[in-house]
Amino acid sequence: MKKTKLLTLFVLSLVLSLFVTACGQKAEGVAETNTTTAPKTFKLSVCVNEKDGFYVAAAKFKELVEQQSNGKVLIEIFPNSTLGDERTTIEGMQAGTIDMGVVTCGPIANFVPEISVFEMPFLFASPEEAYKILDGSVGDQMLTKLDNVNLKGLAYAERGFRNVTNSKRPISKPEDLKGLKIRVMENPMYIDAFSALGANAVPMAWTETLTALQQGTIDGQENPINVVYSFKLYETQKYLSITQHTYSPALILVGKSTFEGLDKETQELFYNAAKEAAVYERKWNAEQMDSQMKFIKEQGVEVIEPDLALFKEAMKPVYEKYTGKFGNLLEEIQVQLGNK
Repeated sequence: MKKTKLLTLFVLSLVLSLFVTACGQKAEGVAETNTTTAPKTFKLSVCVNEKDGFYVAAAKFKELVEQQSNGKVLIEIFPNSTLGDERTTIEGMQAGTIDMGVVTCGPIANFVPEISVFEMPFLFASPEEAYKILDGSVGDQMLTKLDNVNLKGLAYAERGFRNVTNSKRPISKPEDLKGLKIRVMENPMYIDAFSALGANAVPMAWTETLTALQQGTIDGQENPINVVYSFKLYETQKYLSITQHTYSPALILVGKSTFEGLDKETQELFYNAAKEAAVYERKWNAEQMDSQMKFIKEQGVEVIEPDLALFKEAMKPVYEKYTGKFGNLLEEIQVQLGNK
């Protein structure tokens, strides 16, 4: 009997030991599963469609970040103003409701006025001149200023050199613009520049512009060739004047609160990926230019090569008004370009 009790106790002890071991292994396995970090997803807003250079830059940024983070960081792109127009996107990044965006320089000037210096009329004679300034010390100064308005500037992509389109008549000299309703970005400099040319400058968000062009409430607009192509402006705009009156940068931005919530490694990843995506988009724009222009002409658009000297002369009052508003930035740019 005594032996039977001892045997029973031994068996119970063995079973209990196996049970405890199994539970311990299970608990350890659960703990290990719980420590696995789920991928972080960031919302990136662009106000354009998938044919536009901004989307190209965003897609390249997404590709680089996801690849180099081994899928630990994911980027979700929201095109076609899904999250709002450019100003709404900027304000969303400031508030932390939108993580990132690729945004034209113009609307950013409502928050950092000095950044308008890059869009002074006829400041840059070529893309290379613009890149030299944007990727140098002056460009870095502007990126730093964005910190003061709860934004983090990662890199300069581009909108490019802007040209005038309209539905009324060929524009070969400033007088031809007189009385035309031309949509411009919501930026005082653009309003002043086109007013100086004699146009009726109409500041308007891009989300409203396409409808206004279709309905004829405005006569024209000004944008690079890529925009005319990707948004099918040739359907309503029958005249394209190659004025190249302004080079328009774009910025790859992230909300400051979003950026500061990243670890150092991911911050560095964002910086590097943005710079690579910006260079990629610039090159893409250049490669697409000829084929896009050819297609636009095939749609029946008349392309005019105006006398730019006349347009530059008309911009003198704009320079007189704005030169002092940028401190020494404008002079510094002109010196670096060898223009002063």
